[in-house]
Amino acid sequence: MSSPLLCELPPSPSGKRGWPWTEGSTPLPAAMSDGTEWPRVTIITPSFNQARFIEETLRSVLLQGYPNLEYIVLDGGSVDGSVDIIKRYSPWIDYWTSEPDGGQSAAINRGLKMASGQFATWINSDDMLHQNALSAHASRIGFSDNHVYVGVCAYMDVDGKIVSLHRSRVATLEELLRIAKIWRKGGNIVQPEVLFPRSLALDVGALNRDNHNTMDYDLWGKFLIAGATFQNTDIRFGMFRRYPGQKTSDGLATTDSLIATALTLLDKAEALSKEARQSIQAELQAFHAAYPEKHWKSTGRLARIGLPRSLVTMIRDGKERCFSVLGIGSRP
Repeated sequence: MSSPLLCELPPSPSGKRGWPWTEGSTPLPAAMSDGTEWPRVTIITPSFNQARFIEETLRSVLLQGYPNLEYIVLDGGSVDGSVDIIKRYSPWIDYWTSEPDGGQSAAINRGLKMASGQFATWINSDDMLHQNALSAHASRIGFSDNHVYVGVCAYMDVDGKIVSLHRSRVATLEELLRIAKIWRKGGNIVQPEVLFPRSLALDVGALNRDNHNTMDYDLWGKFLIAGATFQNTDIRFGMFRRYPGQKTSDGLATTDSLIATALTLLDKAEALSKEARQSIQAELQAFHAAYPEKHWKSTGRLARIGLPRSLVTMIRDGKERCFSVLGIGSRP
């Protein structure tokens, strides 16, 4: 499917401006310079009750200006109006459904199996592709077998405003496993910035559907263990939305899953030396042991200055009750 033009899509809601509401991407020529077609790229969007954001996601994918795009939207049976939004864009979506599924990872795996693209990624229904992401990547970087491409990710707020840019510092398995020194020091890989060979994902077993919090981290590790080359492209590719209540905001659960996944990958990292494996294991265990206290101190001023937890909890509970009685909601 060739990407539609801005004028072909449903009109934007009143007051919405900029990408991807009133701006599209610069389209590529219908074929490459040698006359052959562009490699097919598959984008998968898993969704469940994200009517607040999903239209923006759909438009960001459809308005890429890429001549050989395959778009699959797998909704888990939303009841919040998401389906009505998807239906409005269905003429430009290769396949979509709305029915109960086994969760986000199961939906993405289903999409990868039914797809036909040479390269693929998934864009969650609260995230976006950056303007010109696919056209810039295709024209400036190209596509090579066994290469996993890591671009630049724009962090945005709940309203879609870009607040910062992220560049990964991970290119090897050891760098991926160095949680304390690299991953949690800003060198992590943000999922929407990644484009990977679809066959590679299928060969390594795709996503672990039982890993709810760090299934993408696990997939990057399986790619590296399989011998894939990670290439940082410096292309603005993905846009990751940060807002309260999303699963990545649960620091304790995410960290527990991250460490457990890293240790599982370490057990399979036969190419690393014994010394490196021992060093990484010790580092992971030390980071995990220290994290709960670090997380606690990040929850507010009273915890940060070192008051006993029981006292801080009592004060916070008292404030919550007062605000509730006054009818002004919880304290921010």
